[in-house]
Amino acid sequence: MSKIKVLNQSGKGISEINAPKEVFTYPVKEHLLYEAVVNYRANQRQGSASTKTRSEVRGGGRKPWRQKGTGRSRAGSLRSPIWRKGGITFGPKPRSYYYNLPKKVKRNALKSALSMKFAEKKMLVLKALDFKEPKTKEGTRLLEILKLDSALIVDQHKNKNLFLSLRNIPKIKAVDYNQVNVYDVLNYNWLVFTQSAFESLMEKLKL
Repeated sequence: MSKIKVLNQSGKGISEINAPKEVFTYPVKEHLLYEAVVNYRANQRQGSASTKTRSEVRGGGRKPWRQKGTGRSRAGSLRSPIWRKGGITFGPKPRSYYYNLPKKVKRNALKSALSMKFAEKKMLVLKALDFKEPKTKEGTRLLEILKLDSALIVDQHKNKNLFLSLRNIPKIKAVDYNQVNVYDVLNYNWLVFTQSAFESLMEKLKL
């Protein structure tokens, strides 16, 4: 079983923890990563795009000209879709793009993403991330020490000072371990766990 070095907030190694082989030797399956990313992006869509049909466009109640005798083609409304300022045929209407992936697919896709980060040596585990107060300066200092330019930081929601300190820093995102998803893991260069969040997520993935 592989080992992962646990660092303190100064970036120095202080201990090691096991890297479960069920997760970190899992093969990188690109089709699962693709399905997970498409699913995440679809579920983020607002689905609020809307166009008006001919019945919804204002006006058009009067027949433009009589049916026969003008030499022109028949027309019943100024708001026909073939006319300028007319309705839209088959245009978008508000809808939900949300759909679920099977639990096993989601779990294996996340294993693939974590395995890839581990193989690329782009994953860190810190003993803890304790900030005395919620200050962006504290978060910036931590990132400078660890030399992180783009990172997904994973801890637990109860650590409010951490989340508040990092929320305004570009290219940095802090999430609870229950909210780790494939899109975010792939979207950031580095993946950083606290030890407690790492162990909790590993227990979740072993189910």
